[in-house]
Amino acid sequence: MPFPWKKYPVPIARPLAPFIAASFVILYGVNSLQNAMVNSEEFRNDPRNPNRRVSAAEKH
Repeated sequence: MPFPWKKYPVPIARPLAPFIAASFVILYGVNSLQNAMVNSEEFRNDPRNPNRRVSAAEKH
């Protein structure tokens, strides 16, 4: 059974490098947009916002 241990000279990283780089650019852009939307005036006091400032009266 030499199949699992046989080395095939197939390039994987070099042909996929542009797609990997593009995915990081897209992920960075989506993250920036999400942070901007979460910190916008419309969603600043939304209870679902993880960055919401909770006052002492609301904690109890």
